[in-house]
Amino acid sequence: MNQIAVIGGGITGVTTAYALITRGHDVTLYDRNRYAAMETSFANGGQLSASNAEVWNHWPMIFKGLKWMLRNDAPLLVNPKPSWHKLSWFFEFMAAIPQYEKNTTETARMAIEARDYLFSWAERENVDFDVKRKGILHIYRNRAGYRHAEKVSRLLAAGGLERQPVTPEEMRAIEPTLAGNYYGGFFTESDSTGDIHKFTNGLAAAAERHGARFRYNHSVESVRSDGRRIHIAAYENDLPEDRHAATFDQVVVCAGTGSRHIAAQLGDRVNVYPVKGYSITVDLEDEASRSAAPEVSLLDDETKLVSSRLGPDRFRVAGTAEFNGFNRDIRADRIEPLVDWVNQCFPGVSTRHVVPWAGLRPMMPNMMPKVGRGRAPNVFYNTGHGHLGWTLSALTADTIANVIDPQPVDTAR
Repeated sequence: MNQIAVIGGGITGVTTAYALITRGHDVTLYDRNRYAAMETSFANGGQLSASNAEVWNHWPMIFKGLKWMLRNDAPLLVNPKPSWHKLSWFFEFMAAIPQYEKNTTETARMAIEARDYLFSWAERENVDFDVKRKGILHIYRNRAGYRHAEKVSRLLAAGGLERQPVTPEEMRAIEPTLAGNYYGGFFTESDSTGDIHKFTNGLAAAAERHGARFRYNHSVESVRSDGRRIHIAAYENDLPEDRHAATFDQVVVCAGTGSRHIAAQLGDRVNVYPVKGYSITVDLEDEASRSAAPEVSLLDDETKLVSSRLGPDRFRVAGTAEFNGFNRDIRADRIEPLVDWVNQCFPGVSTRHVVPWAGLRPMMPNMMPKVGRGRAPNVFYNTGHGHLGWTLSALTADTIANVIDPQPVDTAR
């Protein structure tokens, strides 16, 4: 039984801790927050979406980004202030353009496989997370967007995903509350939605029942490997006088946007960049709003926004990408387009009570998660999932657990 430290209490850290504890290892998880899933895993778009597996490394995205640079309300916004981190990330992002098709297909394959793990874990541990298995409808407002989606569908199909083209009339039959005029859409019946925060906390509680230790309120100060043991120093409640030191056999870095800094201490380069996304949670406080809100999850290609119905009285809308370093400010000019989208697409929904949020997605330049070994033999990574952390988390957790412990275990799935 190995003593393993997991750094990070978001969706990847908690799923990793669960995958390891159910294999019989001694697991300790560190997170600087008081509870699990308090940062990027707090209020995302809610989609478990193999249909959103397209990576962003292609020239049309570059051209759109350049066009949007002067618009504060654009779906993609880049702060022009240079930094070596940002420049290196974008150079590597462009270098990965030749892998666009291969990585899109592989991401779709991974997302499909991840479903089995996530749903089986939730069922086994009785985790309630407002899951809806009603599919995801991609909507397109013009011919150009729809034609590109046809090409993407072929890449997703190569990864094993089935999604169907639908006419505007069929779109309204799938989701009758949707207002507006559309060119067409694609519907993925096998996709689903849920509350990532509820799932992560439910699985964390299950991991604790199995014996994992969760050291919340512990900010990791330093991590070091001597090749045989891992040495971790952390501050409890950020107080220097409450310094906690411990040693482990192995460590798995699942620290999201903090993974780059930790990797550097361990002699590795993990070029994760924090890409800010925004969301709003609309409180459906009256019957009219509950009736006017959609049951089927949506992805609007033109605005790059997604939506999910979370239980009977919450409606989540999320999206946008902002390259602005570690800035966590919630900007009104970035929230306003989300509220406007609700008013336009679902005019019967009251937006009187809306809760805004922003989180930093940890993205690798090639849009593929970093899952595997570090330079030291007892260092491992499961990080950099970008906009698909919720979708891919259970599979990458099981993958890294298999790298650490390759013995087949019946309880893994």
